[in-house]
Amino acid sequence: MRFVSLTIDGRQVEVAEGTTVLEAARKLGIEIPTLCYDNDLSIAGACRLCIVEVEGNNKNLPASCALPVAEGMVVHTNSPKVREARKIILELLLANHPLDCLTCEANGRCKLQQYCYEYGVKESRFSGERRHFAIDDNHPFIERDLEKCILCGKCVRVCQEVQGVGAIDYSGRGFDTKVATFMDRSLADSPCVSCGQCIYMCPVGALTAKPSKGKGRDFEVTKVVTTCGYCGVGCQLALNVKDDKIVGVTNVPDSHNQGYLCVKGRFGYEFVDDPERLTTPLIKENGKFREASWEEALDLVAQKFNEIRAKYGPDALAGVSSARVTNEENYLFQKFFRAVIGTNNVDHCARL
Repeated sequence: MRFVSLTIDGRQVEVAEGTTVLEAARKLGIEIPTLCYDNDLSIAGACRLCIVEVEGNNKNLPASCALPVAEGMVVHTNSPKVREARKIILELLLANHPLDCLTCEANGRCKLQQYCYEYGVKESRFSGERRHFAIDDNHPFIERDLEKCILCGKCVRVCQEVQGVGAIDYSGRGFDTKVATFMDRSLADSPCVSCGQCIYMCPVGALTAKPSKGKGRDFEVTKVVTTCGYCGVGCQLALNVKDDKIVGVTNVPDSHNQGYLCVKGRFGYEFVDDPERLTTPLIKENGKFREASWEEALDLVAQKFNEIRAKYGPDALAGVSSARVTNEENYLFQKFFRAVIGTNNVDHCARL
């Protein structure tokens, strides 16, 4: 592998050939603003906010996310020329973006809001026709507000490149460009699998998790990292807790599942507070259930197992395990049936 040496903001760095300037800068701990870039997605160069100044290039300010490093390259990421250009880019984005930050669900985590604060952009000097779209709220889990969309394309790329679904893509041209489904139908009428990865990727408030809407913004919740209980993959997720209630689920980017979740992991948390959820063992007597202690319930199960085994033999019993428990618990379950009860009648809910 060939390495290339370059200088970024007065600091020298050596990286592999083919590395982008953005990646080289991050290796030095230099943060360059981005709205359309993500490590897991293809390079789009759509937002242009990551522009840098390269000595010897007086024609333009290239996007660092798509600019490969070169031997001896000298880069400035925060020069007055770069900062002024980024302010203009932010103003152009604001020219077609609702300024409803106070009531927006993304308030506190919106990257456009964050960068406007950092660069002192309060309003846009550009005026003219604005785009107007109806809110798509027909989907059971996802609300789309295309007036807030900045066309970064991250939702399109994660749907196509990571999930492999392709439920959305760009539609229209120029000023009329928008992210849409096939034939511009509602998202609920598309092949969408409700994974919510588009919500996770969206840098603004164009996509909202409907079950969490109005229940707590990012800075109002405590994030508790835990393991999803729906299958044996063991995905990490962050429970968003407010007033001792789970109000949403967000990703844990540095986890083994890279932050990606399915519909169950992201939206299947409301059972926790369901009034019909069983919280204590029940024993049925005379056609009715009554509450019991764990000791009484387990003793009853052991008694019934012994009676059936003694009367009909061990193969009269069978066990069905669950993907919602750990591998260790599944091992103990099958070991119990094979070694203690004496039967191989063991199955698993995920086998089919």
